[in-house]
Amino acid sequence: MRHIVIHIKSLDQRGIISLYTEMLSSLSINILKLEQHVEPDDKLFFMRIEAELLEDKTSIEGLKDHLSKTDSKVDGNSKVFDKQKKQNIAILVTKESLPLYDILIKNQTQEINSNIKTIISNHKVLEPISDQFDIEFRYLDLSDKSYAEKELLSILDQEQIDLIILARYMQIIPDSIVNRYKDRMINIHHGFLPAFKGQKPYHKAWERGVKIIGATSHYVTSELDEGPIISQDVVSVDHHHSIKEMINSGRNLERNVLVNAIKAHLEYRIMTHGRRTIVFNQ
Repeated sequence: MRHIVIHIKSLDQRGIISLYTEMLSSLSINILKLEQHVEPDDKLFFMRIEAELLEDKTSIEGLKDHLSKTDSKVDGNSKVFDKQKKQNIAILVTKESLPLYDILIKNQTQEINSNIKTIISNHKVLEPISDQFDIEFRYLDLSDKSYAEKELLSILDQEQIDLIILARYMQIIPDSIVNRYKDRMINIHHGFLPAFKGQKPYHKAWERGVKIIGATSHYVTSELDEGPIISQDVVSVDHHHSIKEMINSGRNLERNVLVNAIKAHLEYRIMTHGRRTIVFNQ
């Protein structure tokens, strides 16, 4: 028995849910969870189905054929994911250890269900952490940007990476890699109201006396920090907070929303629509 997830997208119209559920029932596929969403302005229908597939009845490839025939009836598009197959992850880091530790510990306790294949960094500071968790560490020398880009692509291909996580990786990712990993590369950044760009954003926020700080995780695009948003959170602060306390609160938020985004991606709970995401419930 395989635990699968199905994504369905089509123009909104009557009878879509019954059309697909009846087809799944005819294949003896047991639906565990079904969620749907309609984008009213675009009149688009999105549906996520978790189900159990009896492999002696039909295969995933056989299911794809049946879904394709059903798609043609509503001009839809569907995808099937094997939820039991662990995705291969590469984590890119610079010098900050806490986001990396958080991901590795949660993966070790299976809160994040993945194969972390490699940790890649433009510094060697965090190599002892990779040794601690018995994960291969790759140093990326950025003195020659063109060579580094080819080296990074080679590592990702060699390890058959499904998802890239930027855990406070403080470098720009080349467009060749961003485009190849569209909707498969997740980043985290602070999200103040107002936003403070450049160095020492928490210091700038403290100087302005902000009353709320936040963090945002998103898919990476060629536009810096402009990709489809997956997870966000905020916390209230006031004049009693020191800069150090504000930094600690912000960093905690960043780690939480990054892990939330990783889990949502690995559980196939995200469907993208242009620059928006539809993130289904856990």
